[in-house]
Amino acid sequence: MNRRFTAIVESEGSCYVAFCPEVDVASQGESVTEARENLAEALTLLFESASVDEIERQREEIYVTQIEVEVG
Repeated sequence: MNRRFTAIVESEGSCYVAFCPEVDVASQGESVTEARENLAEALTLLFESASVDEIERQREEIYVTQIEVEVG
């Protein structure tokens, strides 16, 4: 069974970090594509080895949005 997860990717120095907030898993790579692929691999490994309790800790709804505030 396939399931869709959120992948938040941000530049960090000379690499990219990909984070999945639903299960609190992160990975990195030298490009956005590599970071996403490495995150997918980390998620696959998690679900192959995780207990039912670990899998059920997933958050059902994650909202990624932007907010505007005055700075300075």
